[in-house]
Amino acid sequence: MRLSLLDRSRTRAGMPEASALAHSVDRAVAAEELGYHRFWVAEHHAVPGIASGSPAVLLAAIGQRTARIRLGSGGVMLPNHRPLVVAEQFLMLEALTPGRVDLGLGRSLGFTAPVRGALGRTEASTAQFADEVAEVRALLEGTAALTARPVTASPPPLHLLATGAGLELAARLGLGVVLGGPVLAADDLGERLDGYRRAFRSHRGSAPHVMLSLDLLVADTDAEARELALSEVWAMVASRRTGAFPPLEDPLSIRSGERTTRESAQLESGLATAWAGSPGTLRPRVERLLERSRADEILAAGAAFDRAALADSDQRAMALLG
Repeated sequence: MRLSLLDRSRTRAGMPEASALAHSVDRAVAAEELGYHRFWVAEHHAVPGIASGSPAVLLAAIGQRTARIRLGSGGVMLPNHRPLVVAEQFLMLEALTPGRVDLGLGRSLGFTAPVRGALGRTEASTAQFADEVAEVRALLEGTAALTARPVTASPPPLHLLATGAGLELAARLGLGVVLGGPVLAADDLGERLDGYRRAFRSHRGSAPHVMLSLDLLVADTDAEARELALSEVWAMVASRRTGAFPPLEDPLSIRSGERTTRESAQLESGLATAWAGSPGTLRPRVERLLERSRADEILAAGAAFDRAALADSDQRAMALLG
């Protein structure tokens, strides 16, 4: 079982936003030392709680500080870009860090109407997305009508951030998939993934590959892990009220702050389902998920206000699943 990290460059209350990017780079260096397989970064636009809007730029910086760990995107939101630009960016990364680059593609648009308008895209149909994924791959592989540069010895492998229709597309194109969120709790998760594997059409020797993205946080005790998860869960609760995903707050200020009855219920519900706990609690839970899904890889995506505690969690996760 391979273990990888997804870092969203979460901003933190009272800290400069640029420090979130520096922390992403430092976390990647530590992840390589711990033996993680991949380190992926995210793309979000005009979101107060996330500093990373350009995965390729951040990956270039990380590539200069690392030597072995695979680098990629979780993901580049293809509707926001022209396929040629995406291909050129990741071919450049491949040229700078040969053999270490992955390209994860997603279909999500900006969170709000103003962001979608600024990005110039208001819809992304399944058919459009499929055509654009195929175009990106052709440009990476040098089979398109024009040649994207720089030309590299091998193209970065593609992965799709997928749910229903995404699984079908990934199978048809012979791509790996990344699943996360509520779909992991679906009763038919195993059936969906079995269908993906049965329908998979190999492309240049590709094979089905399933990554599961979990907001994984590990600590000595369940109570300590829940405290680590509090900041991220509260950000999700607050976003429902404000319409904006905020920076991580100190758990102490969250505990002492005022909340409505509904917000308190949402907070407790989020903490109850979070992938946060002691090794003894998490190991059987993760094992059950792996049995249902037969996944090839876990993409740990946890975030916490306390950076030192997050680093400790990253180390504990390797011991838990490594």
